[in-house]
Amino acid sequence: MKILVCISNVPDTTTKVKFKENNTLFDDSGVQWIINPWDELALTRALELKEDASNSINKVAVIHVGAVQTDATLRKALAIGADKAIRIDACAADAHYVAGQIAAYLKENPFDIILSGIESSDYNGSSVGAMLAELMDYPGISSVTDLNFDSDEIHVHRAIPGGMQTLKTESPFVAVVQKGIAKEARIPSMRGIMMARKKPLEVKAAVELEILTKSVKFELPEPKGACKMIDPENMDQLVELLKSEAKVL
Repeated sequence: MKILVCISNVPDTTTKVKFKENNTLFDDSGVQWIINPWDELALTRALELKEDASNSINKVAVIHVGAVQTDATLRKALAIGADKAIRIDACAADAHYVAGQIAAYLKENPFDIILSGIESSDYNGSSVGAMLAELMDYPGISSVTDLNFDSDEIHVHRAIPGGMQTLKTESPFVAVVQKGIAKEARIPSMRGIMMARKKPLEVKAAVELEILTKSVKFELPEPKGACKMIDPENMDQLVELLKSEAKVL
């Protein structure tokens, strides 16, 4: 069986966000790019499953829609342990476009399990995994916190309000993963970095797809106001401020 992990290339979480051209484009100058944290956890779980001799996972690949500048991120995924990386050579215009490009690849190169992080840490769209399942007509399972094999059965655990749900499914399917899928993300070892240089990074031309959405303008949040210190004995003032300024009462 083969697992395909969808990878997003996102700014490091410590990046100071800036925009340019009258706030219509993200300013990527000086930005350090990383694997989207949710996708990194998905990759970690995929590799754990491959290393478990009790199941039939024998290949883990990663796929990404992006330009050549994102190859470094894919190389990191290879260094972590992925067997192969695929880059669809196109700008990730919107979620539907990304899902469509990955679906086009899957139709020619089928995988048994497709893992997608619940969202990317930049746009937080939470859409690609569900769209991909729909485009492929695969079962789509959201909020996945664990994925296991019991003999030939695939068990998927997902978070639901007030508890946990366990599902039995068959491949192929798409799992949208979240917190719990892996304890912590793996980091590349020196041996992994050296081996990554010899692993295949396949670049595929994009298929023609309509772009359905467009970013018109970006806005930064308002700066936080100054902290107000309230005398612990003056509860009346605290309550008044919570009503009139914070508007939480």
